[in-house]
Amino acid sequence: MIEKELKALISLLDDPDDNIYNEVKSKLISYGDDVIPHLENAWETSFNQLLQERIENIIHFLQFNSIKKALENWKNTPNKKLLDGAIIIAKYQYPDLNENLINEYISRLTQETWLELNDNLTALEKVKVLNKIIFEIHDFTGNTKSINSPQNSYINNVIETKKGNPITLGIIYLSVCEKLGIPVYGVNVPAHFILAFSEKPNDVLFYLNVFNKGSVFFKPDIDKFLEQLKTEPKKEYYIPCSTNTIIKRLIQHLIYTYDNLGYLDKKEELTELLNILE
Repeated sequence: MIEKELKALISLLDDPDDNIYNEVKSKLISYGDDVIPHLENAWETSFNQLLQERIENIIHFLQFNSIKKALENWKNTPNKKLLDGAIIIAKYQYPDLNENLINEYISRLTQETWLELNDNLTALEKVKVLNKIIFEIHDFTGNTKSINSPQNSYINNVIETKKGNPITLGIIYLSVCEKLGIPVYGVNVPAHFILAFSEKPNDVLFYLNVFNKGSVFFKPDIDKFLEQLKTEPKKEYYIPCSTNTIIKRLIQHLIYTYDNLGYLDKKEELTELLNILE
């Protein structure tokens, strides 16, 4: 019965009367994500451009609503995982992505790293192992040619191409460290994103630049960087930041890249996502 009703409603989507269209749209949306396969099937079997455009709009509306709910739930989850947040953001652009493949890949990176670790290694030696697995064996690298491409901010695309920006490369690195219990955290430096090896709260041993294959540096280097930016040093630029802050940085960078490209609709939607985390 429901299937018949859905077919009847979908057939009315090309009605030239906007009032009828809006009524049909509201009714279809009330079914939630379950209506998406029916809409996709109708799109594939139709040559009506207006019908296809309206179907695309309804599907996008439903998928975006799902992203907002998922991000809200993630935000309110105790001990939330960074990778889960990055996957939610990737689903904004790739709603059908296979998150199991992403989790399996991170698990493989973790397993390969674990096999080369032992309890006698120093902090620097552990980082050397991580750098070898992630940047040498798996060949992850900073996308220096297209640093401001939106694709660098979607975790599935970064895993596929092995190229990313400091935030997504950092998320991959941090996800492995999280699974292995290695005390590496994100640091919210302006105009960059770096990692810190910190065994005690707010007591950083050294920093890592994942955009440069995990190279190690120290506090005076951050001082110099902030001086070049003509930015006043703040405590938050030197100490670990929250998981929430990292995903906010990811969204902020996407807003910046889409704004530069003139995609104002995406900029507005991503701003909605950012507001959920504020």
